[in-house]
Amino acid sequence: MDKLSIVVPCYNEEECVELFYQTASEILKSMPVEPEFLFVDDGSSDGTCAILRRLAKNDTRVRYISFSRNFGKEAALYAGLCGATGDLVAVMDADLQDPPELLLEMYRGIREEQYDCVGCRRSTRKNEPKIRSLFSKFFYKLINSMTDTKIVDGARDFRMMTRQMVDAVLSLRETERFSKELFSWVGFKTKWLEYENIERAKGSTKWSFKKLARYAVGGIESASCAPLKVNLLFCVLCFLVCVGFVIADIVIAAAAGSVSWLFILLPVLFLLAAMLFFGLYMQGEYVKKIFYQVRGRPMFIVKEDEKSVR
Repeated sequence: MDKLSIVVPCYNEEECVELFYQTASEILKSMPVEPEFLFVDDGSSDGTCAILRRLAKNDTRVRYISFSRNFGKEAALYAGLCGATGDLVAVMDADLQDPPELLLEMYRGIREEQYDCVGCRRSTRKNEPKIRSLFSKFFYKLINSMTDTKIVDGARDFRMMTRQMVDAVLSLRETERFSKELFSWVGFKTKWLEYENIERAKGSTKWSFKKLARYAVGGIESASCAPLKVNLLFCVLCFLVCVGFVIADIVIAAAAGSVSWLFILLPVLFLLAAMLFFGLYMQGEYVKKIFYQVRGRPMFIVKEDEKSVR
């Protein structure tokens, strides 16, 4: 029987966490797995940790980790993946916006259809503020235009993975993590399940627009060095403006016989600006190489070889 670890990051979820545990436990009764709950308390200031302590005392399948302060969801997710001991690992939120009913279909996708990962994406964004929906759509289009790996629009962290894929994700040692991109970067065969957006069971979201914006910017910085190429764009624009002023000076000189000193100075200034932006672009290219080297991702990931199939 497979051991299934369910990793649940929690931050001020005292209203939801016990309801989540009860709902998920009922679903797991119909699955041929040995379940393990691993709750990660991300420095909650309410009674979340006390509830987790009681659940762990009453049920040996429940484990928990409690942080000294709020380190953010990415840190909680990483800690949960590190601590999970299952053959399969599922990642879920405690607010029941990730339907536990999908766990059985995820399990079948891995064990019967031979997928390495079964993830979930929202097919609709109903009940979500319009500004947040527009921001999310723009974010996915922007980051997918910048990176080689594609992140599915509406993708959630809610997914079930094989132990091999989890180990591959954990082999990426960078501390500034953006898990959606990491799950995509390691590859492996992934199936996507769609479901309509579900409101929180209780409580209110901890993600303000400011936090989401900061998370999105951090994701782009973690996933891509494309912003460094903005200097090249400015370099080209300044050079084209310089050429335009030179042509204008020639035309004016031919027509009027003289050119204002300002029109002579402007192309020089734009040429200097183009050289400056080109220098910043070249510096950015070296910074990019340092960035890729420092984050320490492996050159490749082996899924299978002759030893593993014997």
